[in-house]
Amino acid sequence: MSLGLGSNLLGSTLISACGSSTEKATIVKPLKTGFNQADLPYEYAALAPSIDAMTMEIHHTKHAAGYAKKLRQAATNEGVDQAKPLEKVLEKISKYSTSMRNNAGGHYNHELFWQIMSPNGGGKPEGELLAAIEVKFGSYNDFKSTFEKAGADRFGSGWAWLVWNNGSLEIGSTPNQDNPLMDVSDFKGVPLMGIDWLLHNPGQFQVFYFLALKNQIRNAFFIYFILN
Repeated sequence: MSLGLGSNLLGSTLISACGSSTEKATIVKPLKTGFNQADLPYEYAALAPSIDAMTMEIHHTKHAAGYAKKLRQAATNEGVDQAKPLEKVLEKISKYSTSMRNNAGGHYNHELFWQIMSPNGGGKPEGELLAAIEVKFGSYNDFKSTFEKAGADRFGSGWAWLVWNNGSLEIGSTPNQDNPLMDVSDFKGVPLMGIDWLLHNPGQFQVFYFLALKNQIRNAFFIYFILN
C-alpha cells in the first residue's frame, strides 16, 4: 500500500486542457466546504501501515472535529449564514474574529487534507496533472523539491500548498491554520493540495503528529510521505 494523492480533487476533476506549455488548464470542480465535518472517504485503517487506525480516528474525531465545532460556535455568535459555502467566509475572513479565522481555516484545511490522501495513492501523477506540473516546474522531481522547500522555509507550524492561480500552478505556504483563500493571506489561489507542516527535517518531506491519550503519549509520532 502506498499513501499519496487521492483522485477526488486532483487530476481530471480539477485540471483539463493542459497538454502543452501554450495551453491553460481550467478549474472544473473546486472544493465546496460546509460548516459540518464530512465523513472520511475511507476507513480509519485504510491508510495503514503509513497511518494507523487509532491515529486517524483521534485526529479526525477529536482534533479536526474540534475545529468544526468551534467554527459553528463562532459562526452562530457572529451571525454567519451556515447554509453558504465556508469559502465565502474565508474570502472575507478579515471581517471576523480570531476564533473564526483559526477554526474556519482549521476546518477547511483538514476537510481538503482528508480528500487528497488515498490508500491507492502515491507515486508520480499522470495525464493532465503531470502535464501541468511539468509546464510550471520543469519536472515532477523539481515540483517535489519546491513543495518541500515551501514547508521547510515556513517558521513554526503552518501549511504548504499547491494552488491554481491565474491559469497556473503555484506553490507556497501559510502560517498556522491560514490558507490561500483568505483575504489576509499573502499567498493566494484555489487550493489543490495542502500539507499540515508541524515539524520538519531538512531534506525530508515529512509530517509529524503527537497524540496524547489519557495524558500519556500513546503514539510518539508517525511519518508519512504524500508525494513518494
